[in-house]
Amino acid sequence: MTQAVPERIAAALRGELLDGAHPVGTRFREEVLAERFDAGRHTVRSALQLLVERGLLVHERHRGATVAPLSRQRIDEVFDFRKILELGALRTAQDREADLGPVLVEVERLEALAERSPAPSWRELTGAHRAIHRAIVAAAGNRRVLDSYRRCEDEVRLLLTFVRPDFDAARLAAVHRALVEKLGQGGETAAAALAADIDQGGRAALLTALRRTEESARLLGL
Repeated sequence: MTQAVPERIAAALRGELLDGAHPVGTRFREEVLAERFDAGRHTVRSALQLLVERGLLVHERHRGATVAPLSRQRIDEVFDFRKILELGALRTAQDREADLGPVLVEVERLEALAERSPAPSWRELTGAHRAIHRAIVAAAGNRRVLDSYRRCEDEVRLLLTFVRPDFDAARLAAVHRALVEKLGQGGETAAAALAADIDQGGRAALLTALRRTEESARLLGL
């Protein structure tokens, strides 16, 4: 099926955002994008709205669509949401004695990426990270939970561009190998490992990135 023009524009901009190509505060001007994509402003506006709905952009009065800055509130909201859904899904999967083999498969794919030459792009790495955590949620066997989780995936990937200096492919693979081994032990060991991955691996890393950004702004007098 041919992709509609707004969706094609949104897909192109989404890829750039997930690569970290547009820093916070970037304003997406409709007239510039209309010329770039040879499309009408109404079509561009529809594309930008798709990105707003996916949490990749925010719409500000009198400014239009922009890349939202990192903030403590945003980090906590996203990671609290992840924690509620992922831990709930894991416990449901445990109750139904679901097979967590698909999680291991995705970890092995991440490990293969880490060993690849040339090195994978950051977008590929965050895509592999997404697949691991989606597999955990999918193990619950609840379509509504999985649909809810999918709605936050792009925003999580966008936030992870802020921790790019702190993670490489090898470290990301090692962290998730350790996680999947703990998940295999089941019970509270598995739940504690997943909670630690979300809070200490994701949330804490982003808060460190936030402090680094704030300190740089302070030194520059911004």
